[in-house]
Amino acid sequence: MSKILFYIFCLSLLVTSCVPTQDLIYLQNKENASQSAAVAQVNNKPYRLQTNDVLTINIKSLDPKLTEIFNLSAQSQQMTTTDALYINGYIVDDHGAIRIPVLGEVTVIGNTVEEARIKIETQLMDEYFKKEAELFVTVKLAGFRYTVNGEVLSPGTKILFQDRVNVLEAVANSGDITITGDRKDVKVMRQFPHGLEIYSIDLTDVNALKSPYFYLQPNDYIYVKPLKQKSWGTGKTGVESLATILSILTLATTTILLFNR
Repeated sequence: MSKILFYIFCLSLLVTSCVPTQDLIYLQNKENASQSAAVAQVNNKPYRLQTNDVLTINIKSLDPKLTEIFNLSAQSQQMTTTDALYINGYIVDDHGAIRIPVLGEVTVIGNTVEEARIKIETQLMDEYFKKEAELFVTVKLAGFRYTVNGEVLSPGTKILFQDRVNVLEAVANSGDITITGDRKDVKVMRQFPHGLEIYSIDLTDVNALKSPYFYLQPNDYIYVKPLKQKSWGTGKTGVESLATILSILTLATTTILLFNR
């Protein structure tokens, strides 16, 4: 009976210490496995500018000399590093404004990037340019910045040069979640004017595509917590767990033999 109980204990330890395959697969159709899941259109609200955002602004006209003062020098434009974008970009200050040559302070906090572009272009046309100048203004975020921490291969702050980034892209850009990372409870922390909000996303469920947090916003913080298997230290796979159990048995057998001498 003692041997049976021992074998049952070893088997249960082997099973519970392994990470199930279902916990590793992304976007599973859990509600109806017999049919392919339809991907719903995600409600991706436009991002509204906040303090400490960095903007790149480019102003053009038929006569380049008229807009030269507003733009970066040719040497600065050739610099594409994130440090150069931060140094030469327009930072939204604590009052929600950016300082543009000649125009002075322009309040952009709470505006979308497109709304900020229209505001700058309208002010330039009203105060400094005529219609014949054919003014052309572009406003963009100086890179999409976010932070990933926890059970990923490459944690840290990342910057992507694109307008839209979803959680799966962010995770992939960080080397993917490790085997001991909890894909069912990925935390997304987002700063709002009223405070910080934390949302949980189950990346193993296809319904994650419907989440309002599936698409990130600049300065989001993503945290992937570890599974309980990591703290147990018994191994991530069946082979590792079996090797751990065999090591324990070998150590126990050796200890018993030494004491019986």
